[in-house]
Amino acid sequence: MIEQRIGIIDIGSNSIRLVVYERTSSGAHRVIDGSKRSARLSEQIDDNGALPDKIIDELVDTINHFRLICAHHRTGLVRAVATAAIRNATNKQHLLQRVETESGLPIELISGEEEASYGFLGMINSMDVKDGFLIDIGGGSTEVSLFKDRTLVQAVSFPFGCVSLTRRFSSKGAVSDDQLRALEQLVEEAAEREAWLKWSPDLPLIGVGGTIRALGKIHQAHVKYPFESYHNYPMSGSATDDLFDMLRKEPLDKRNKIPGLSKDRIDIIVPGIAILRTIYRIIGASTYVICGAGLRDGLFFSTRFPEKPKLDDVLTYSVNNIAALHPEAPKQHMMQVNRIALQLFDSLELQQLFFPEHARLWIDTASILYRIGASIDYYDYTKHTFYLMINSHINGFSHKEILLCAAIASYKNKNRVRQLAAAYRPMLSEDDVTLICKLGSLLQLAVALDRSETQAIGRLVIENAGGKLELRAIRADGSLAVERKEVDTLAHDFKKLWGLIPALYAPDYR
Repeated sequence: MIEQRIGIIDIGSNSIRLVVYERTSSGAHRVIDGSKRSARLSEQIDDNGALPDKIIDELVDTINHFRLICAHHRTGLVRAVATAAIRNATNKQHLLQRVETESGLPIELISGEEEASYGFLGMINSMDVKDGFLIDIGGGSTEVSLFKDRTLVQAVSFPFGCVSLTRRFSSKGAVSDDQLRALEQLVEEAAEREAWLKWSPDLPLIGVGGTIRALGKIHQAHVKYPFESYHNYPMSGSATDDLFDMLRKEPLDKRNKIPGLSKDRIDIIVPGIAILRTIYRIIGASTYVICGAGLRDGLFFSTRFPEKPKLDDVLTYSVNNIAALHPEAPKQHMMQVNRIALQLFDSLELQQLFFPEHARLWIDTASILYRIGASIDYYDYTKHTFYLMINSHINGFSHKEILLCAAIASYKNKNRVRQLAAAYRPMLSEDDVTLICKLGSLLQLAVALDRSETQAIGRLVIENAGGKLELRAIRADGSLAVERKEVDTLAHDFKKLWGLIPALYAPDYR
């Protein structure tokens, strides 16, 4: 069966990218292919402001190559958009007509405001953030947006980017003090015409696009960050300034050896970060946050869900999407485990006042995803569950929260949790180890209460009585012999962590 597939082509000023999305038979969405071609279109503009025919030939060749990839996947819909480099070219109509004629694919020339709105949609559907600024530094333009209560309020597209300003203010990748001052003055003068940029200080500046992604990768390599994801990665203003100074001092032949910095960005990274820092100062931002989603993601959501592209609940959508990507576990069993896990948590939380604010969300997520690793190998599914969870897009959580959820979902014993904490030092503290063990054992108990995977327990009453955690199945289908045996097996370890001995009682068992 060929599932629904959408191809998104982004003709940017620095690079041209393809992403192919698929909707699976279980209703999940995933990326199944992608490709990138470096273009530097902003560098190719001639003295008349036009893109030469040779560059248009190369663009047509790239679009045709991407169309072949889409055809290979039997992609039902291909949507291609062009941004600043083509938007600013004096021969844009000739260019667009040639590309459409020779590739058979119409190209949408989107405005700077549209580019900002798609970038905002991609970001807001991948992060749990209410208020802030968004910046997207492209090759030939920079979009800055303000959002309040998860709604876009203001947006502007500046006609400069990392490629165009490299061409103007850089000599062989180096930026002198005078060039830096001139670059910053250009950005400041453009920002002065947008008074609203200074009206909302102390908000995070969230960045999408290659410049800030590169910055995050460099910083993670520099500090030996143990978690392999740059999405939702925060950076302080001082850390960014320090990296900027370090990058400026390095000549190109040494800059390409900096861990985390790709070779196609070594000459444009400094002007790109210079734009970023200047906007940061102008708006009076509180911190930087790197977002791994952006324009292409926004285009996907607007294409796939045209009536309502913005998600109401980012976390719930992403968790359910991951679960639907791994449907091997029986759905009714997973729903039962989730229901019982939350009931156990709510009952025990009354006695355990130290739980962090989001602990219920963590056990909720862990109980929905605890068996996704079985899609790789049932016999060692806990190990695979952990790997899949920390490498999936659990949007709405910080890196530490994703790590906590994965550890809870894959919990076996305290020794294993300590090994995990050692591998992810300093992200996990001793208190985190205790929390993982408690919530992990609680999840194990919920799984035990549906070990037969028959949802035999219709209603459960939980009572703490004299050191016992009495689990009374008021409505039960069958003897619950399997569940009772599993609960008894867990009782010793559960008591060590909770100080309570769990015991299952059914209507026919006293």
